[in-house]
Amino acid sequence: MAVYVIGGGLAGCEAAWQIAKHSINVKLFEMKPVKFSDAHVSENLAELVCSNSLKAANIENASGLLKEEMRLLGGLIVQCADESAVPAGGALAVDREVFSKKITDKINESEYITVIRKEITSIKELISENEDCECIIIATGPLTSKPLTDEITNLFGLKKLHFFDAAAPVIMEESIDHSKVFKAARYGKGDADYINCPMKRDEYLAFYDALINAECADVKDFDSLDLYEGCMPVESMAKRGVDTLRFGPLKPVGLRHPETNEDYYAVVQLRQDNLEGTLFNMVGFQTRLKFGEQKRVFGMIPGLKNAEYARYGVMHKNIYIQSPEMIDSTYRLYDEKNALNVPVYFAGQITGVEGYMESTSSGYVAGLNAAREILGKEKVIFTSATQIGALSQYVANYAGDDFQPMGANFGIMQFDVEAVYGRVKDKKLKKLYTAENAIKVIKEIVVKL
Repeated sequence: MAVYVIGGGLAGCEAAWQIAKHSINVKLFEMKPVKFSDAHVSENLAELVCSNSLKAANIENASGLLKEEMRLLGGLIVQCADESAVPAGGALAVDREVFSKKITDKINESEYITVIRKEITSIKELISENEDCECIIIATGPLTSKPLTDEITNLFGLKKLHFFDAAAPVIMEESIDHSKVFKAARYGKGDADYINCPMKRDEYLAFYDALINAECADVKDFDSLDLYEGCMPVESMAKRGVDTLRFGPLKPVGLRHPETNEDYYAVVQLRQDNLEGTLFNMVGFQTRLKFGEQKRVFGMIPGLKNAEYARYGVMHKNIYIQSPEMIDSTYRLYDEKNALNVPVYFAGQITGVEGYMESTSSGYVAGLNAAREILGKEKVIFTSATQIGALSQYVANYAGDDFQPMGANFGIMQFDVEAVYGRVKDKKLKKLYTAENAIKVIKEIVVKL
């Protein structure tokens, strides 16, 4: 008997790993390389599509706290991320290829996991053709293929939702004109891990004008401009106003030239994308501009006139379900919604969590509880006092009628700081206290697992 995990992304790999830790057999189905989505290019599991950054590293930031919780819980993905990290200031960024290969190797080495390279177009047929399925975890991600999306929608009566997001371009380091750029950390804090492309007022205005008038690529199924704020295309952001970028990804505050001490009107930052430092991605430059337009417009940025692109920016459609109506806080599909004869869990961005580590955390919760259900053990409920629990509680219990993807943040956590510490005015200190309490709660859970 085995648990079937459909989808070999971050959530699927984490779920499979956690199940295998309980000595339960797992069949992990991944459609690559038999079939690739519009955004995937690698045959490895857990491929990062949009960015190589897993966001902030410190626990005073919700993203950093989530990663620390996952470390304490023995998460596979965060372990491999730590082992393949590249310089990124206060963030955890990884070499994409090294990261993905580490995860793929770990999964392949597990005696309890069998990876099956096959596109699954029908879950119902999969179960009927295989008698050893005890439970299914659907972790097909935001890029779930249309046949499977249609079947999931029909099979479970799910309300299908979607939004669009985009990936930023990746540039060859050797093609950057280093005479026009400088390395520095904002406010001089930490190592100078970012390459900064400074722009004077006239340069910025010329770039801005070219950007908002550039030609965008046609995106399949782009039937409504339904954009997720966290991955807003740079050209869409720019159209909100001439200064929007200068208060966003091109913010010049705290960035001065280390030799001349000159400050600038706007600054484009490039973040290291691989361990060797031969690739850099454009921070905040998710885009759906045509490739030729990317080269022309982004070539107006100082230092990037002759830039060579290892990968141009692309845009793709993401799918997520109406989770509050469908799943509980362990990501398990309610029995009354389940048309199959085995338990069904969902995991990853298809549940409405947004972000790499957020997706991973849902895979952890689903995998852990699927394993415990098979073993006849009590389910593990993570409360909103933790970041991993706050996300699972959000997608399961959101009360409004406008459910949308949610990333890690302190706003969805529940911990009464003042009840424990008295009145605390400093917001950073409040976050630190909340994070410390979350870590304490996670450690208590780990002891009981």
